[in-house]
Amino acid sequence: MTRNSAADTVIRADRVITLGAVELEGPAAVCIRDGLIQAVVPASDVRSWVGDGTTVVDLGGRTLMPGFVDPHAHAEVAAKASYQMVDVRAPQCPDIAAVLRTLRDHLAHAREGWLVGQGNLFFDQKLADQRFPTREELDSVSTEIAIAIRAGGHLSILNSRALELSGIDDDYEAVEYSITGKPAVQRDERGQPTGVVTEMDKLLPFPGLTAEESRAALESGIRELFTANGVTTIGEISESRDGLKAYDDALAEGRMAARIHVYLWTPGTVSLEEACAHSTWTDFRSAESLIKIQGVKAFSDGGYSAARAALSKPYAIDGHNCGELALTKEQIIRLARRTQEAGLQLAVHANGDRAQLEVCEALAGVSDEYPEGPRIRIEHAGNFVPDYKGLSEAWKAAAIVPVPQPVFIYNFGEFVPTYVGAYARDLQFPFRRMIDDGWTISGSSDVWVGSEVSQTNPFLSIASAVARRTFHGEVLTPDQGVSIYEALRMHTVGGAYALGEEHTRGRLEPGMLADLIVLDRDPLAVPPEELLDIKVEEVFLGGKHVYSTTSTPGIGNFSALAAAES
Repeated sequence: MTRNSAADTVIRADRVITLGAVELEGPAAVCIRDGLIQAVVPASDVRSWVGDGTTVVDLGGRTLMPGFVDPHAHAEVAAKASYQMVDVRAPQCPDIAAVLRTLRDHLAHAREGWLVGQGNLFFDQKLADQRFPTREELDSVSTEIAIAIRAGGHLSILNSRALELSGIDDDYEAVEYSITGKPAVQRDERGQPTGVVTEMDKLLPFPGLTAEESRAALESGIRELFTANGVTTIGEISESRDGLKAYDDALAEGRMAARIHVYLWTPGTVSLEEACAHSTWTDFRSAESLIKIQGVKAFSDGGYSAARAALSKPYAIDGHNCGELALTKEQIIRLARRTQEAGLQLAVHANGDRAQLEVCEALAGVSDEYPEGPRIRIEHAGNFVPDYKGLSEAWKAAAIVPVPQPVFIYNFGEFVPTYVGAYARDLQFPFRRMIDDGWTISGSSDVWVGSEVSQTNPFLSIASAVARRTFHGEVLTPDQGVSIYEALRMHTVGGAYALGEEHTRGRLEPGMLADLIVLDRDPLAVPPEELLDIKVEEVFLGGKHVYSTTSTPGIGNFSALAAAES
């Protein structure tokens, strides 16, 4: 070992989890140079990697592992929601009375005549009343201020003033498409709007944030929602061009510590043609290792909570409705070909089984046309799987990567049968079977409006994949649970694979980015019910210390490390 090959930084811990080909027993050290991992060695072998200029970090009894990779998040949306919306989510607000009281308490915070509350996905099932607040109940809060509750991004509840400002009256006809799916206005027996609208959030005149407020929201949001939870790489579904610039500015100026891989939402953020020509308008100042345009995201159907996911069978709450498809076969083929030609990864939102089958039918053969092109993803494939054999064969024929969300077991696993039908209960999240069949699956937050408070904490998702506990503590198909080690790999190795970045991150191995996190305990040594108690205490990005809940970890010289080992 020559002085030129000595590590810039050596990080030692009593427990190191590599999640790679080799796991080491006993104390070990990660050797880092120029932001990459040089070696992972037993602590007793570390001397040869330390030179005069090497920084030595001794973590003692804490656990070191790769940073988490979240391949599907709406970070900009979630950050802004936390910043500007009133939190009325259950269980903090256990019932409608508490929701109304919280809204009244925040009337002074109305912006531009609107007060917008953030409720959970499947809000009606999580409130003790087992229903949504009514238009009239929201009117009791105010008839002068527009009151809206955004319950999960696919469904909102409006008071009369909000309906008026949105132009929704007795004669209103919804447009054909609203980016997230086909919109609808719920009406009562007299034909009047009840206040519940679905797939219309992008059409409603909600107030925005100033440029400075947006910047503050994004910077605090990334740190609090992701970095603090050990997420070092984010697959971001874009919301706005301004948001992309804010990310770039914060990264370039050192105010943010994350790797942002952007999927341009079309047509939500930009058109398909603009996405494919992104190099002509992005002009990022930051290094590509910190922010890059990874792909394109499109919606082929809507959400279950809005009864707009496209199913093969009718919804239980409406015996005639099977949901809606928002993309034709021709549109899907065009999306796939244009993105492949541009070297961009296509990610298609397809919640329902009918949506997935039709997307796969359209995609079958496209990958053969572009053998060197990026893998195509289907977001939410692997969540609700009513016909495992048929769907998995369709996934294989289309050569797609299924991108499920284990955290949805907690979010809404117990509620899907109420909407879809009793048959759905035991046909959700078959992760054991998928792993046994050779699928490389990931774990992502899909954090958006109306997500759970801890949704960006990978340990909630990991616990969901292992113990499979729902919002109310039920256990969903326990035979499909995975081990803690497998769940950790889903949220590191699997996330990297979904992004097409498995050769750069997700494992502690030579040549990988030195993105590491320090835990207060070993996740492989705790029972599943204690996974959520694990704390991320330090984060390193490219070998640089970027986050701490404690004092800066002990930094010494080689003699101090050697003394510790003796």
